[in-house]
Amino acid sequence: MPARQSPANDTAILEAFLEMIAAERLASRNTLDAYRRDLADFADFAVASGNGLAEAGTGMLSAYLQDMEIRGFAPTTQQRRLSALRQFHRFLLEAGLRQDDPTKTLDSPRRGRPLPKILSQHEVDTLLSRATAEADDPKATPARRLRAARLNCLLELLYATGLRVSELVALPANAARGERQVLVVIGKGGRERLVPLTEAARAALAAWDEAKRDPGSGKRSLAANSAGRRWLFPADSDTGHLTRQAFARDLKALAARAGLSASKVSPHVLRHAFASHMLENGADLRVVQQLLGHADISTTQIYTHVLEERLRQVVSDHHPMNSGA
Repeated sequence: MPARQSPANDTAILEAFLEMIAAERLASRNTLDAYRRDLADFADFAVASGNGLAEAGTGMLSAYLQDMEIRGFAPTTQQRRLSALRQFHRFLLEAGLRQDDPTKTLDSPRRGRPLPKILSQHEVDTLLSRATAEADDPKATPARRLRAARLNCLLELLYATGLRVSELVALPANAARGERQVLVVIGKGGRERLVPLTEAARAALAAWDEAKRDPGSGKRSLAANSAGRRWLFPADSDTGHLTRQAFARDLKALAARAGLSASKVSPHVLRHAFASHMLENGADLRVVQQLLGHADISTTQIYTHVLEERLRQVVSDHHPMNSGA
């Protein structure tokens, strides 16, 4: 076991691990932030036990897993944090900072494979109709119409393409120019893919571009600085574009105004809806994989389980030989 590390050394080791993840795996900032949070939580547990981040034995790691369960963390969260710890200790071993890997004998937390939350096509239609109506409301103030045009564009793009929310809010400004029928998207790991646009999405893009240029909007300052001009959805944020959190908040508020449960609606749920509805209407699984930007088709196959569950429920509810009929 290595000698007790100081908090400063713990921080330096964590940063070195994150640098390796960023350089070798082209991890995004969101991924790096997730690793940092997960390992920081373990570091707090280690310090409380009188140990450093790089000093844990198998017993302490097992105790940490038990502590997460006591605190009510979902199995998926426990699994993710154990994965981060495995990678971190593999890094320590390869860097010569440890002579052993205490995670090798740990059992993974039991986890099912939860089916993604899906909105029905009718619910999505209700959401889209409400967004369009608000964007076209002649009685709204210019500032409100601008905000409504932005939300309508975000929603139409998301349901038309199935983009990750991080990809959507960071679209470049030139995505709205011309008669483009596809978007060029840079996804995880810097992988590039082409995503076709629906007619409704192209119309929403054009309306949003026009709304931003309207002198009466009173919001020209959003795109006035050099950072804002880079993005399709500029905002006064650190990145210069709309944040994921702001979009999620506006989307939930729209759902409530549309008479839907806000708890059921999120950007990621709309991505799930895109994939599920594509498959329901006969799309090939490989095509959906490509559109979603999944590196492994097994990730996309979860949507086939969604369809199977829906078919099972239809038979259960409507078959004449069902005992509940």
